[in-house]
Amino acid sequence: MWRRPRTVLWAAAAAVTLAFLIALEIAARHYGMPGPITNQAKEVVFAPKSGPLLYASMALMMVVLTWRERFVAAGIAVGIDIVFFLVRWAVDAKTPPHSGHPFGNGALWVLLGFAVIALTRRTGRERVLLLKGVGLGLLLVAGRKTGDTWLLITSKTRPAVLDQYVATADHALGNPSWLVGRLVEATGTVGAHVLDYVYIQLAVAAVVVALYQLRHVAVERRFPDHHLVRTFLVIGLLGPGIYMIFPVVGPIFAYGADGGHWAVADLWPNTPSPVTVPHAMPFDEITPRNCMPSLHTAWATAIFIHSRKAPRVLRFAGTFWLIATLGATLGFGYHYGADILAGVVFTLTIEAALRSLARGWDRSGIQLVAHGATVFTALLVSYRYLPLQMAEHAWLFGPLLVLAVASVVHAYLRTTRLWEPKTAPALQPEPQPEPV
Repeated sequence: MWRRPRTVLWAAAAAVTLAFLIALEIAARHYGMPGPITNQAKEVVFAPKSGPLLYASMALMMVVLTWRERFVAAGIAVGIDIVFFLVRWAVDAKTPPHSGHPFGNGALWVLLGFAVIALTRRTGRERVLLLKGVGLGLLLVAGRKTGDTWLLITSKTRPAVLDQYVATADHALGNPSWLVGRLVEATGTVGAHVLDYVYIQLAVAAVVVALYQLRHVAVERRFPDHHLVRTFLVIGLLGPGIYMIFPVVGPIFAYGADGGHWAVADLWPNTPSPVTVPHAMPFDEITPRNCMPSLHTAWATAIFIHSRKAPRVLRFAGTFWLIATLGATLGFGYHYGADILAGVVFTLTIEAALRSLARGWDRSGIQLVAHGATVFTALLVSYRYLPLQMAEHAWLFGPLLVLAVASVVHAYLRTTRLWEPKTAPALQPEPQPEPV
């Protein structure tokens, strides 16, 4: 079995993932906080932080099951959640506001149960397939936990932030966060609630699109070479590394009331930031430095890309989720316009690399990934070292930024269209001669 390259690859990936989780657990413990492994273990019994995400993860795992097994699994999950709810109610331990969801434990129990079934009751390809399904589901949940730990690490290890650089460079784009922030305020509570729900439940939207892509797994007994979950996980794995290089907290903290005495001033969203020589500014050890690039934009862009070949309702949903996510990231003051552009390029580069890996690397794939990586690096370097020039010559740098991102979008569309399988026209029967 160990001579199979794919088996060795999966085993190596599992070992690296486990080592990564253990390292994050140790790092979190160093700062006096529980890490991703501890937080996930707690949700076996205690109210989970995100019940919808756990059920979405279970649904992702169920793509490898038969319809009968799916109904049984869903019924068991709901039954376990009812039992947990009744026990908490009986001992007067109802979920306090904002401490967790009253459901979701059942979904996690089902995921863990199928992992045990795969190891004890399945063999050969069926065991591998079920383990892949369970692994995808658990990775989606673990991604949320590791993300929370990464955010803690960024706030503890990066005492100074670079918001003044990004805010100054954002003048070249017309300060979109300030503009959209005023628009969101004008929509009132209804618009804010809709955008907030879209922003929070992004992973659930991704699972809906992924379920469509993986709908044939139970019949074909294999996963497709490339699907949305892979892109989602890689974005979440690589993105926090950029946070450590380019720590930014966002306009609502650096220039708004949420920043308290750490903020430059209470300017967002009514007064654009001043154009002055930027410098790194100290900030608290609580607020995550998770702006550059905007991973919510990156994930929403991935959902949009992968929904293009889905039915019309999913295409509309993917478009809506992208637009609403952009509105939320800017309108709530979580990101600058510069973050958004970097997030789009970040996603297209990762998507190009994963597609090239699935189909086999060739010259077009290497050129596309190199193009995206070059533009992404150029964006970050320009934000850091040319922000004042960008603000003072917005008429030049604004279009250049947009054109740089557009060049990556155009290259991605052109290259991936060439990768699409060509369908040969059907042969037409030759006309028969008329009988004499």
